[in-house]
Amino acid sequence: MAKGGNTSKRVSRRKFLIRGGLGTVGILAVGTYLFRNNIRRELLGLVNTMELPYTDNTDKPMVWFEVTSENRILLHSPKVEMGQGTFTGLAQMAADELYISMDQIRVVHAASATGNIDSFATGGSTSISSLWQPLRELAALLRQMLLTEAAHKMDLDHGQLSITDGVISGAGKSLTFAQTIDGVENWEIPDKVVLRNAAEYQYIGKPMARIDLKAKVYGEPIFGMDAELPNMLYGAVVRPTKIGASFVSADTSAAEGMPGVIKIIEEPDFVGVVARSLIEAENAKAAIEVTWSSPTDIDTAAIVDMMTVGNGKSTVIQKNGNAIEEGRDLTSIEFRSPIGAHAQIEPNGVLASVEDDHATIKISTQVVGLTRKEVAERLGLEVENVNVIPTFLGGGFGRRLHTPHAVQAAVMSKAVGKPVKYFFTRKEEFQHDMFRPPTHHIVKGILNSGGLLDGLEHHFVSGDVANDSALVPGLLPPILGADIGAIRGGFIQYTKVPNFRSVYWRVDLPFATSWWRSLGLLANTFAIESFMDEMALKANENAVNFRLRQIGDDAIGMRLKSVIKAASEKAGYSENVSDGRAMGFAASIDAGTPCAQVAEVSIEDNEIKVHKVTVALDPGLAVNPDQIRAQCEGCVIMGMSAVLYEQMFVEEGELSPTIYGPYQMALMKHAPKEIDVVLLQGKDTPGAVGEPPLGPIGAAIANAVRRLTGNRLTELPLRIPKIV
Repeated sequence: MAKGGNTSKRVSRRKFLIRGGLGTVGILAVGTYLFRNNIRRELLGLVNTMELPYTDNTDKPMVWFEVTSENRILLHSPKVEMGQGTFTGLAQMAADELYISMDQIRVVHAASATGNIDSFATGGSTSISSLWQPLRELAALLRQMLLTEAAHKMDLDHGQLSITDGVISGAGKSLTFAQTIDGVENWEIPDKVVLRNAAEYQYIGKPMARIDLKAKVYGEPIFGMDAELPNMLYGAVVRPTKIGASFVSADTSAAEGMPGVIKIIEEPDFVGVVARSLIEAENAKAAIEVTWSSPTDIDTAAIVDMMTVGNGKSTVIQKNGNAIEEGRDLTSIEFRSPIGAHAQIEPNGVLASVEDDHATIKISTQVVGLTRKEVAERLGLEVENVNVIPTFLGGGFGRRLHTPHAVQAAVMSKAVGKPVKYFFTRKEEFQHDMFRPPTHHIVKGILNSGGLLDGLEHHFVSGDVANDSALVPGLLPPILGADIGAIRGGFIQYTKVPNFRSVYWRVDLPFATSWWRSLGLLANTFAIESFMDEMALKANENAVNFRLRQIGDDAIGMRLKSVIKAASEKAGYSENVSDGRAMGFAASIDAGTPCAQVAEVSIEDNEIKVHKVTVALDPGLAVNPDQIRAQCEGCVIMGMSAVLYEQMFVEEGELSPTIYGPYQMALMKHAPKEIDVVLLQGKDTPGAVGEPPLGPIGAAIANAVRRLTGNRLTELPLRIPKIV
């Protein structure tokens, strides 16, 4: 029950502080040119660990919330739901501050026309953590506005009122939220808000059922592929199959008279077809003869040669003490990871409708603001006249952090004067993905007389992740000197080692690489944690103890130690091989969230089989523990798929495979029978969840295989060498 009373916090001041914080990062970035190396490393360390705040509109509750005539609350979320359970967590936070039941709140995607636009993106594991403070403050602000208005209408003092399930009561009188807002045009907005005491939470911190579950189980049309508009047509775009091909000319004569074809659109950067049906658009597309200018064909071997430490430009991203001296009892191991596809089940697509000086875009996207901006610029429209309506995403994983196909669909719609729906084929999705870049790592270390590391170095090369993406300003990469996505997980977390450094090398690949769930974390952790395991074996030390003895005693170090101990204890970690099974251990920190995992593995018919994975995660305050456990389970399965099966190749200048099946992925039969998740709370606010649990799984599996076979696997996907 909420009661009226005094207030304690200014929303406008909080908003100023958040914006000032980001501005400080910008000022520091400019300063790196004056004090390049030291400040650059400090800034890269800050970027690697910081939890991004929410920086858009947080002072207008009526932009976020809508009270319906049925006395329900609609929350217009600027973050999109792509299976991570964000909508449920946001509903819990808002419901607690509004003193309403979970049944009374519905979360919907905020169309750009509402004005509630996230100018960054849904990504970086920030949806819950970044909205933790502003969303609760907005809900509390709305609650106080409703109390104030109800006090006026019922002629009562503010302090006489209380709220229960959306009904404001006092002195024998009552008004629902809906009755309170009726007829109100000018609201009295308080200067300060009071947040609910944590001890009073009804929903935050408790496992709650997913609020979007029913719609998905019953197959309601909520995804981008389901979008429809009256009189819509279908589009297709001609795309090259060769890497680096550029358009020269097109002969469209054969396609123009084909059944169902409405129009062939030739633009400087693409050729499209609009037809009455999808199959007619695809058939006409296949009949267009395009001349492409293609560079010399390359293959996977050439990519591997390019992606080798020493090629490209290097930046020391972390440094302490001295470099390791060659010639001592040095251990050096090389690791590699391949090109990876997103392979999300729903291909990219869009439904666009352009009428006069307005455009409506229905799309599965992680970047509503960017998509609106690009469509407006291409069509010459005022940005306010483009309404982007995001849908549920059939998988995101970073693939939809740039959705320029909305521009192509809008151009086609404008050309024919009707809505146009356009989706990638599966082959196009695989060949024109923005891939996880391949990597190469050299990890070096030296033990001291006490069996601990005296020196540890990580040298790694990667294609772009954040650099050259639509989300990262062009000035930032040359200032920072390193790709803020590729370096995720690339830092040494064992800060008690006297001498350590991490060196990043950038290579410009001939095909598009970009954001992939966890960015560089999976490959970097695979290399570093596999090496740590090898050094523990060399020191004849238990792998868990070996790690614990070399982790710092600062706040994040203590949290890392806690998850390592929790995972080890929960799994009953042992380094003995029993009944053909062995355990492997690994740990990592990502975006301020530490995670440790134990994988129980056997080898059957020369294939790696994972029986059980134990996960210990410290996400801070768990808004919905079930949601976090589900994220951990999803990360383990996705990580297993990536490290055991997934791999793209380059053959005669083309990326392949181009369909599921040949592009191998983990199947239901490959899933471990048990994923045991332990949650710790090392801080009082929510932290990153969606990506940190992906870090340790590759190394944990590889470390278990090392104990089974005596051989160190150093390349992903992990393969047991066949005995000839």
